Amino acid sequence: MSAPFDDKLHEECGVVGIYGHPEAAKLAYLGLYALQHRGQESAGIVAAQDGRFNTHRALGEVAEIFSPEVLERLPGASAIGHTRYSTAGDGALANAQPLIVDCNKGLLALAHNGNLTNATLIRAQLEAQGSIFQTTSDTEVLLHLLARAQASALEPALSEALPALEGAYSMVLLAHDALYALRDPRGFRPLAVGQLDNGGWAVASETCAFDLIGAEYRQEVEPGCWLRLDANGVVAHRFAPAAPLRHCIFEHVYFSRPDSQVFGRSVQRSRELMGRLLAREAPADADLIVPVPDSGVAAAIGYAAESGLPFRFGLIRNHYVGRTFIEPSQQIRDFGVKLKLNPVRPLLEGRRIVLVDDSIVRGTTSRKIVRMIRGAGAREVHMRVSCPPTVSPCFYGVDTPSRGELIAASHTLEEIRDYIGADSLAYLSLEGLRRAMEEAPGSPTRFCQACYTGEYPTAGLDLESAAVGRRCG
Repeated sequence: MSAPFDDKLHEECGVVGIYGHPEAAKLAYLGLYALQHRGQESAGIVAAQDGRFNTHRALGEVAEIFSPEVLERLPGASAIGHTRYSTAGDGALANAQPLIVDCNKGLLALAHNGNLTNATLIRAQLEAQGSIFQTTSDTEVLLHLLARAQASALEPALSEALPALEGAYSMVLLAHDALYALRDPRGFRPLAVGQLDNGGWAVASETCAFDLIGAEYRQEVEPGCWLRLDANGVVAHRFAPAAPLRHCIFEHVYFSRPDSQVFGRSVQRSRELMGRLLAREAPADADLIVPVPDSGVAAAIGYAAESGLPFRFGLIRNHYVGRTFIEPSQQIRDFGVKLKLNPVRPLLEGRRIVLVDDSIVRGTTSRKIVRMIRGAGAREVHMRVSCPPTVSPCFYGVDTPSRGELIAASHTLEEIRDYIGADSLAYLSLEGLRRAMEEAPGSPTRFCQACYTGEYPTAGLDLESAAVGRRCG
């Protein structure tokens, strides 16, 4: 059976790093727990102690994988962790991260968020020169480049290897005596640094991880730079010249938790502004604002505040659905969506509903939800989407379907409305989305908008090669 929300986009992963704390693995575990929304396929932690690594990786969710007994077997004052949703490589345990290598640059562990668009090409060149790869993940390419670098020490090898990579990467790299945080020159994916209350350091994909472990946010890792975090503090080194920023705008639309600060701004504020601007652009003659939980909640709050219409949770989400469940042998219509969402009939019956969600990808889930709300007695259903139509796949770490599977790439607005069964349908405009991110009209954007425009920010991107790399590079 397909996933209940199989037309949602998925993020590749979340990364966390801890340096200078006696319970580093436990803090890494808590950080991964806060980042669980970024990947539910596998997770792993590597801790460094006395020049050796202690590691545990497995398929599943963070709380399932790391019992107290497992964490006790991961001693050390520094650690990195990873939670994964595979967009590059398959879901085998061999691809679970962090990846570990013992090479001429020392014992290293690496965890990666993003996607290397030239990984397939680099891998083919390395294999032709005799390199043997242990995974199908694009992340392993960097470890091979580091091992083959002419520089004998790790840090100059980093500065030699990293410029060869194209695409999106926010990484944490663990050595026996330091933690490194690395970010691509365009800053596609977020990566933040915080300080622990004992003076140690934390790195994470989102700041919500810092809130759980008691770290205070200090800075973002600058694009095109690596940071060394060790007993002497933080040292920054630029390995690539400044490039035009292309932060992934979908981090604010959908991926990141609303309680995070991402790319220097509040995700909650962004989403509420998206909802407010959507209400101005596409008002509806209706009785009630209902979000699709959880992704549509913040935008629905903004839509309700701007429109003056009441906000209600007319759909209740079951947060306790695991990865496996018993499905009745006799098919139940829309079973997957019903497993996670259930309508509140007394709120919906006889009313005109504005249904707010963050995106429509294939349209199949939206169709089922609209049908569910009508089945609960709603008189009208007006669908409002807090981002522009998704018309192009992503090659920078988002698990987007091919262009042929994206409903907005080949259907008009009216055709989409008819397919999902709504009385009306409207998306936030691209200009509205930029305004929600508080970018001045006509000014250069610092965000990647390729999924809405088809204009990719990396030069010379071979879309067919990149697509292969995203899946199995």
